[in-house]
Amino acid sequence: MFNHYSKRPGFNPLFLDDVAYTWGPLNFLNLYRLLISGLFITFYFTGNPFPQLASHNPYLFYGASGSYLIAGLLFGMMIRLRKPDFNIQIHIQILSDIIFTTLIMHASGGVQSGLGTLIIISIAGGSIVIRGRHSLLFASVASLAVLYEEYYNNLEGVYLDGSSLQAGILGITFFTTAIITHFVAKHIRESEALALERGVDLANMSQLTEHIIQRMQTGILVVDQYNRLRLINESAWHMLNMPSIVNNPYVSAINEDLNTAYTNWQNNNEVVSTPLQLSPEYPNLLPRFAQLSQEKNPATLIFLEDASAMSREAQQLQLAALGRLTASIAHEIRNPLGAISHAGQLLAESPNMDAADLRLTQIISDHSKRVNTIIENVMQLGRGNQSYPQLVELRSYLESFLNDFMSGNQTQRNDFLINMQQEDIRIHFDPSHLQQILTNLCENGIRHTTDTDMNKEQFKIEFHAGISSNNNRPYLDIIDHGTGIDEETATHIFEPFYTTAETGTGLGLYISRELAECNQAHLTLLQNEKQGSCFRLTFSDPRRQMN
Repeated sequence: MFNHYSKRPGFNPLFLDDVAYTWGPLNFLNLYRLLISGLFITFYFTGNPFPQLASHNPYLFYGASGSYLIAGLLFGMMIRLRKPDFNIQIHIQILSDIIFTTLIMHASGGVQSGLGTLIIISIAGGSIVIRGRHSLLFASVASLAVLYEEYYNNLEGVYLDGSSLQAGILGITFFTTAIITHFVAKHIRESEALALERGVDLANMSQLTEHIIQRMQTGILVVDQYNRLRLINESAWHMLNMPSIVNNPYVSAINEDLNTAYTNWQNNNEVVSTPLQLSPEYPNLLPRFAQLSQEKNPATLIFLEDASAMSREAQQLQLAALGRLTASIAHEIRNPLGAISHAGQLLAESPNMDAADLRLTQIISDHSKRVNTIIENVMQLGRGNQSYPQLVELRSYLESFLNDFMSGNQTQRNDFLINMQQEDIRIHFDPSHLQQILTNLCENGIRHTTDTDMNKEQFKIEFHAGISSNNNRPYLDIIDHGTGIDEETATHIFEPFYTTAETGTGLGLYISRELAECNQAHLTLLQNEKQGSCFRLTFSDPRRQMN
């Protein structure tokens, strides 16, 4: 499952969601407000342990403290409801802090009580949560409030030595706190915003990496130092025949052959892995191993690659060389071959030929055509096969194929069965290549099927199509009811030039498999019995067909 992250167009790290950068700190600032006011009210009921507090006007002290507590509770509700908007709330709350704290300070004897320092905390908190230079406004209002409180004391005749100096120093402290906190908070916001942006980038990269790994056709597994599975992509899961991966199983529980190859590699990193048949519906797979780090007990990365691909590449190189050789001598062979064929035709037209001699001329003609076919097939293999896949609806294609096939063979429509697991199966395949593959398989099936091999209820050729539950790939089974293929022959039927028929070239099944591979499909002998054979054509993985 992918976690979906997206980056908004015009993303600006200085203007992120207020939830993370404003309302949260504002809520903490209100908790501080409730703590201070609640502490002062507590002194009223438990006795004042600090004689300086409420020394000038106890009624004003506790009245302002109670009002401050009630204001804090109201501010908490406003923050929870987020009404009015943030800028209005922060101005109301900081100005309320300044007013109530100034009153509490006046009731306790003025600036010499030291309670003016509580305003510093409010200004610092406001400078953290608000943007711009509004913090200077708070410092100005606080300085004016302190100076006015000092002026009011003088009007009442209350004058303390040094109080004016302390008021001035406190005002300077307000401005200094506001300026320093503003720049520090701005830097912190920028750093946090940049970290968040980098986190989004990393999340996007992680998602992309996971998406790529899951989409890769190469099987990938990650095994820890205890030989337990930590990661497996979808391709590897299908290749291993969909094992249970709950609770991070050991490699031995997933596949014993893979575990043996992994153990051999752990004992000797220089050992060369051999291809493994991990699943009957997949070709041989070659495991490759790599350490993820240079630690003492690192995790191991396991790649499962199609071993048949490398084998096909080696065969292609050999056939390419053979094709070039054939092309260079084709005209040298075809010239005398054409002369022999033409001489045989002229000889067959002679009126003095008896039946035995005519049979000999027919042999000359047949084998001349066979040699020419072999040369053309080898030249075709040397040139390679170019695939032009299209979206093909399998049911309609099979019906069309049978109409063409029956016109060139002595068969009828009731000799064939088409059984679809679901009617809307579609594949990506080159139609001409698919026709050649099915023609080869059907001709082989009919050639090796006689009426004595079949029941009256049986069809000569059966087509069974569906979606494999193991790997989610479309497949087509071509089944005949002939004599079957013995085990020795079955191991060589896809090799070039291997044939058991006197008139065969040994290239039909080989070319069929090559054409299937050109279309990212796979042709295998799925089932072989004395009563017939079943060839399975597994089509390309639907995940390859991305828009």
